[in-house]
Amino acid sequence: MEPDAQADGRGDRARGPAEGADPRRWRALWVTLTAGFMSLLDVTIVAVALPSMQRALHASAPSIQWVVSGYALTFALVLVTAGRLGDAIGRRRIFLLALAAFVLCSAAAGAAPTITLLVVARLAQGMAAGCLAPQNSALIQQMFRGAERGRAFGLFGATVGISSAVGPVIGGLILMLAGGPQGWRWIFYVNVPVGAVAFLLGLRLLPKVAPRRRERLDLRGVLLLGSGVLALMLPLILAESGGVRRLWWLFLVGLGLLVVFAWWERRLTASDGQPLLDPRLVTSTRGYAAGAAIAALYFVGFSGVWLVFALYFQNGRSFSPLRSGLAVTPFAIGSAAAAVVAGRLVERLGRLLTVCGLTAVALGLGGAVLVLRLAPGDQAVWYAAPALFVGGLGSGCVISPNVTMTLRDVPVRMAGAAGGALQTAQRLGGAVGTAALPGLFYMVLGTGRHDFRSALTIAVGSGIVAILCALALAVHDWLRDHEPRSPGSPSGTPHEHTHVSHP
Repeated sequence: MEPDAQADGRGDRARGPAEGADPRRWRALWVTLTAGFMSLLDVTIVAVALPSMQRALHASAPSIQWVVSGYALTFALVLVTAGRLGDAIGRRRIFLLALAAFVLCSAAAGAAPTITLLVVARLAQGMAAGCLAPQNSALIQQMFRGAERGRAFGLFGATVGISSAVGPVIGGLILMLAGGPQGWRWIFYVNVPVGAVAFLLGLRLLPKVAPRRRERLDLRGVLLLGSGVLALMLPLILAESGGVRRLWWLFLVGLGLLVVFAWWERRLTASDGQPLLDPRLVTSTRGYAAGAAIAALYFVGFSGVWLVFALYFQNGRSFSPLRSGLAVTPFAIGSAAAAVVAGRLVERLGRLLTVCGLTAVALGLGGAVLVLRLAPGDQAVWYAAPALFVGGLGSGCVISPNVTMTLRDVPVRMAGAAGGALQTAQRLGGAVGTAALPGLFYMVLGTGRHDFRSALTIAVGSGIVAILCALALAVHDWLRDHEPRSPGSPSGTPHEHTHVSHP
């Protein structure tokens, strides 16, 4: 890659697609989005099949929980390192290797004869998914410029939102169609043909980056960051079996390791080394630190409330997994519709779009909980649908615009590591939400009254508090964007243009 030293970030965003832009970039984008959809879907789709897996494999409750939590753990552990590898040796290469590994691990998980082999396959599958994820946002920055980048990130945001929300619905449909005690295996097998087609199309359509100078991987940084993320996530992953109570001290260890990681990266940067995650992304790149914090806070609520709704509908209302998933489908529909439109508006409205989106999510979720608490019988689900749809519209205006605003001034040479760090913030927020909000739900039920409506209100209300914290941060960032600047002050970190070729 050769940087254009004179290119200003905002000037680059104002222009249309760069001259000589690859005509196959939109088809290449759909390949990456398909792979990204599969990897994110596998975070939630498996949850509805856990009872079937447990019966078929005669597994204990703690071991079957690792089918979900192990995937989420290894997914988060490799994000930044995989993004940095993509920056250094080629995003196309890492994407294709990771996609091939994901397909093979999916097949292995589907064929696993024991719970031990299933968990091992899921750990490897999560690692492959974590290697895929940062290449998506990095390839968007590499292939698109100007207003096109906003539209591409809009589709990316729709993919994130839809995959998270429709996992239980698709999982329920697969179990219904497959049938039998071994039907759960098709939850994994369905990835094989889709992934194989995506791999073949990726070979043909994804751009090759011109060779760069050889770079060294910051192994100390990899070890420090990985250990810190592991220490922070492990108690949350094991929360259902008392992990937070037994392993609370790991939070202190994790924070300490991340402080040492930050010190090491600053030292490496000061000595003109090659850090895993350049500290200037946080200290000097406009909007990056705020965007990562907004993502983490939003995903505390966004990820956690869906588990709470599933627990409420299935345990409190005796819904089937499929019906439970369909009950929250209005949110997914609203999110998908808004994310595509938001990608076209983000260049015009900027952070204001995130502010409006977070407001709508808080109001929508709050309204849905109020209706479910007060409305009688099963009709409450129908009455709550409009509020969930409004919340979905808001979510579509949060995820993709926040990605665009967070990464807009990141140099293309750092795109993979920056995207990986942003998604690590999302995964950490999601881990907190999926552990804390269901924990609150069960805590209220454990008071002895078995009041499912109060449990829903308190758990989802706590998620809304996290979303309101993200809203406060977004408002602050929006107001700061409108502060008058002194003449000649920089508008952001310059973009870099990437020369691409094709096989």
